[in-house]
Amino acid sequence: MTIPDPNSAAAPSPTTDPAVVPAAGRAVDQAAPTVTVPDKPSVEGLAAKWDAVWHQQHTYAFDRTAPREKIYSIDTPPPTASGSLHVGHIFSYTQTDVIARFQRMRGKEVFYPLGWDDNGLPTERRVQNYFGVRCDPTLAYDESFEPPEKPAKNSRDFVAVSRRNFIELCERLAVTDEKVFEDLFRKVGVSVDWSLTYRTIDDVSRAVSQRAFLANLASGDAYSADAPTMWDVSFRTAVAQAELEDRERPGAYHRVAFASPDGGKPVHIETTRPELIPAVVALVAHPDDERYQPLFGTTVKSPIFGVEVPVVAHELAKADKGSGIAMICTFGDMTDVTWWRELNLPTRPVVGRDGRIIADVPAWISDGADGGADAYSQLAGKTTFTAREIMVDLLRESGDLDGDPKPVTHPVPFYEKGDKPLEVVTSRQWYIRNGGRDADRRETLVGRGREMNWHPEFMRSRYENWVDGLNGDWLVSRQRFFGVPMPLWYRLDAEGRPDYADPIVPDDAALPVDPAADPAPGFTGDQRDQPGGFIADPDVLDTWATSSLTPQILGGWSRDEELFAKVFPFDLRPQAHDIIRTWLFSTVVRANALQSSVPWTNTAISGWILDPDRKKMSKSKGNVVVPSDILVEEKPGFGPDAVRYWAASARLGADTAYNTDQMKIGRRLAMKLLNASKFALNLGADSSAILGTEGMTTVPNSLDRSVLTRLATVTKDATAAMEAYDYAKALNLTESFFWTFTDDYVELIKDRAYGAAGDEQKQSALTTLATSLDTLLRLFAPFLPFATEEVWSWWRRGSVHRAAWPVAADVDGDSEVLTALGAALGEVRRAKSEAKVSQRTEVKRAVISATQGDIDRIESGAGDLRAAGRVADLELTAAADASDADITVSDVELVPADG
Repeated sequence: MTIPDPNSAAAPSPTTDPAVVPAAGRAVDQAAPTVTVPDKPSVEGLAAKWDAVWHQQHTYAFDRTAPREKIYSIDTPPPTASGSLHVGHIFSYTQTDVIARFQRMRGKEVFYPLGWDDNGLPTERRVQNYFGVRCDPTLAYDESFEPPEKPAKNSRDFVAVSRRNFIELCERLAVTDEKVFEDLFRKVGVSVDWSLTYRTIDDVSRAVSQRAFLANLASGDAYSADAPTMWDVSFRTAVAQAELEDRERPGAYHRVAFASPDGGKPVHIETTRPELIPAVVALVAHPDDERYQPLFGTTVKSPIFGVEVPVVAHELAKADKGSGIAMICTFGDMTDVTWWRELNLPTRPVVGRDGRIIADVPAWISDGADGGADAYSQLAGKTTFTAREIMVDLLRESGDLDGDPKPVTHPVPFYEKGDKPLEVVTSRQWYIRNGGRDADRRETLVGRGREMNWHPEFMRSRYENWVDGLNGDWLVSRQRFFGVPMPLWYRLDAEGRPDYADPIVPDDAALPVDPAADPAPGFTGDQRDQPGGFIADPDVLDTWATSSLTPQILGGWSRDEELFAKVFPFDLRPQAHDIIRTWLFSTVVRANALQSSVPWTNTAISGWILDPDRKKMSKSKGNVVVPSDILVEEKPGFGPDAVRYWAASARLGADTAYNTDQMKIGRRLAMKLLNASKFALNLGADSSAILGTEGMTTVPNSLDRSVLTRLATVTKDATAAMEAYDYAKALNLTESFFWTFTDDYVELIKDRAYGAAGDEQKQSALTTLATSLDTLLRLFAPFLPFATEEVWSWWRRGSVHRAAWPVAADVDGDSEVLTALGAALGEVRRAKSEAKVSQRTEVKRAVISATQGDIDRIESGAGDLRAAGRVADLELTAAADASDADITVSDVELVPADG
């Protein structure tokens, strides 16, 4: 089991205990006594090998003794533990890991925990389907219960279990899923400190979540209210604005007549929801609509039920929609809620929490037209879909339906995880103030967003647009079972009525509490649900109400203030762009209320992974790719370095297509790195040859200086890109240089490196090879952690991931010498290819034409060019005019096969 509170001051840091951490775990830049290179390097087996070493040596362990300026803290997203990860998780978590590895090599102690989001609806749904059970809180706990061996496939046949039994099953399955998740993240090389894992349902998270809610309650930022809320009839729970999504659904407009009390011309409205006519409380039109201005202040009667309702004016009414006048029901949608609130209209609900028409005939229906109660009884207990069909038949029979319904496709609100349209029902819920009803608070939260650095910058507008568009406070209570309980009880009066205005709160030392199991402070268990006793708040907190506290949970808020001061505000929050409105914004809301601060200083927003049809991958759509297959190092898999290469090639904020071709390139790059390193090390380019070590202060060869000058520029530019969170640019710069280095430079200097030009020139080549290899391994380390660690181990002590990030070497050279010689060698190779002879074929004579500047550069490395191209007579001529400035090779005379 993972440590529930890894940040406790009582828990020693593994990095400060010499008995736990071998010196090799953190040793950097130390020469190995000997160079040991395998005969046949391969990517196969590297992941398992190095994951075990990193774990044993605590390579990525966080040292909490470091001062704040030496710490880089990451508020890592806890993936939802409800099934399996897909390739999109690997994509985004790799991008974060690249940043973490870079910061670690820059000398920072990286506070990089990882947690599992295992409370809430996704876990409940998975448990229900996996075990074939459903929760019935009225049942008693069965300590011997075991789920069916063969779970029922149909939810109607699921076994009913008590709340406590259900929660135990949630716990059991979540732990199993989380172990699978951890194994997968380790396979891809995510360098989190695995001693700092947490769960959003563990004791620490529950205590922090309840403590933060109670702090919000004490400050007035949390409040309860009986109010109309969006309601999911399948999950039987309220839904927050941030969890809504519109889906296009077929419907129909019904033109319905409302009667004038004086028997005059009827007023026609058009509605897609005629089943809500029993809930109508007014008709509304725009105040400037001349058609209806004479009706304002009068009343009309609803069809079938004969309920008299006023005709009112409101700016939100749309004169160009339908007939220009609409019915206000309590409640058809959130616009009805706005009208109801601002026009002070009565409440007449007819849809219950189960999504069915309320069984009892409402008083306003009984007092209406004759036959209204009988008509309502035909609707009572029916789903809204069935009630709609019945209502249309009733309207047709009464003559109040004008013409046939007109089919239409229109957006309908859904809970993002739900299967049925949402209803608006009135219920008592808990809210946290988020600026939805407070302009000053809203402006403060917009300002918090501007205090952060956004990567990419344009994502900030999505945050601001969301905050500006809020229409209510954050609904944080949920009517579910597996979650963080609302930490409240309510006194019952002598008649058994609860006092919601004055809730009972627990002592801080008692947190976390479960009011459904624990008695209220000052009461005994037998006083539960008794007059004069107490009742528990039956709800749980929205899962975002806990996830919004990940900085506080991770950082030790309210438990380890010393650590919290060192990591908060966090340096980075990485996440996807689709949860800016939920996770990012809600975290800002909590940090602003609890700490009067931003929760982090940088936010890195990743894009989505798209399937071949350019649609977002998601488990609900069934179009995901399971990453276990592609992470396998043996073909047809690609291995973790190859998958990381694909992920890191995509810039932050960019939606990216799933592309195995990129992974093939990544695998080839990792293999080339292994083989090129083997070649250089076997030549004698060991750590003692690196520029800057004792005796290695200069390189006399102009081609070698050119390479090191070019590498210095790459190092400088890649560093600047990484500092700007543009890791994709840094990878591209490094990779481009690497292929030039291996394809051109290594080929050019082979003979010289073997000693053909003397010891001084040989040492110059070996110094350049060793220096370049050392720098390239460090530059590639965040992207290809397994291949780079493997090569590092052949000639260095410690881990490349604890080595310092490279600094540009101060070498005076012409970077274009490599370009010119590489182009000339390429032309010689092309001539041989066109002649269809081996590249080992000797060339008697070759004439190179180029600008005078390039001729001078080629001449400085002519010896390497002759050796690499096997050219006996090399003639260099300056181009006559600028139009012939490209480097060309002509008059190539090849040695005959017999001669």
